[in-house]
Amino acid sequence: MKLIKEEEEMVEGKYGRVVQKAMELLVAVGECYDAERMVPVASAHLVGANRAAGKGGMRFIKELAEGGGKFLVPLTTNPAALDLWAWKDMGFSEEHYLEQISISDAIAKMGGFVCNTCAPYLIGHAPRMRTHVAYGESSVVLYANAVLGSRTNREGGPSALAAALTGRTPCYGYHLDENRHGALKIHVNAALEGDTDYATLGYFAGGIALDRVPIFTGLPSSLSQDSLKSLGPPLATKGSVAHYHVVGVTPEAPTEEAASGFKKISPSDIFEFGPGDLKATEESLSRAGPEEATLVILGCPHPSIGQIKKYAEVLSGRKVKDHVEIWILIPHGIKQVAEDIGYAPIIESTGARLLSNVCPAAMPLDYYRKRGYKIIATDSPKTVYYTSTTKDALCYYGSLEKFVDVVTRKA
Repeated sequence: MKLIKEEEEMVEGKYGRVVQKAMELLVAVGECYDAERMVPVASAHLVGANRAAGKGGMRFIKELAEGGGKFLVPLTTNPAALDLWAWKDMGFSEEHYLEQISISDAIAKMGGFVCNTCAPYLIGHAPRMRTHVAYGESSVVLYANAVLGSRTNREGGPSALAAALTGRTPCYGYHLDENRHGALKIHVNAALEGDTDYATLGYFAGGIALDRVPIFTGLPSSLSQDSLKSLGPPLATKGSVAHYHVVGVTPEAPTEEAASGFKKISPSDIFEFGPGDLKATEESLSRAGPEEATLVILGCPHPSIGQIKKYAEVLSGRKVKDHVEIWILIPHGIKQVAEDIGYAPIIESTGARLLSNVCPAAMPLDYYRKRGYKIIATDSPKTVYYTSTTKDALCYYGSLEKFVDVVTRKA
């Protein structure tokens, strides 16, 4: 790799051992992917849950902090493995809580913003178009690339940390223009009525695209931020997609030609998503009925205040049934807003819970089994995937409106 003088000085140790170690790591990543140079990054986002980091990852983060490491650019954190305010009620051990606190404290010591959300753009961390960043976690990577038009690869924890400590990342993958163009087209002719339908579309498209960049046509130009936020995560869940285009909506797709880099897409790479595909995909995600559910998980990815309003409207005037728990996962900052404007009291009066910091995928592998949650109802394909494949739970998938009468009763 060709390093500029300041980067060479980082490798040589002029800025201390922590920065030296971080730059050595980034050079190794860059050489692995044949990157020719580094690019400056404006910010970073880290998966900082203790279960995701593991013992080795936790030790690595603590060593960087103890060594005097300081982030050169803003760094936000992904959801933790538990709600820091409700961990006892959720049945977590003190050891698990203290592990999470220790890793969060180390990140904060280096200057990180420990916001614990997979949607940091909802609370102000939203890079500008064409800005290079270093993000971990699939849903925020997709939102950053597709909706904001910034540029990031899907970083692991060590490389995201190293980027924040050096202000650099190797220039390969989605940092390069030629890798951001769409390679296949999915024309949507099904009527999509809510955010859950867009999540279903994302799951369908992820199975087709795999690791390629899809172009969506036929979607309304008035597509909301929430619908775009829902579309992204299932693309990475069913496939390994890190970028997508919606013609006439996302910033790099003013036209279909621009989205594809003015290359003709082969007829074999053009697909339709019709009403039958919508129904079949939704049904494929359910392996149990909603009447069997003892736990409902909503808010993956973390919801906006607009989505919290919708949940409040659907739940208003109802009570959660005695054998059911309803969790709505939410960024702590959005939770405070929901409390201030009255949505939180409406939701909590039903018996549903607003849980901040937490992600269902970050919880310990045996958590659901130990708590007796065998059947889960959710409006998130990503939740279906992680709880069914790694947590040994069966799921029902659909919008809250479709099963609210089953898990609640009129007050």
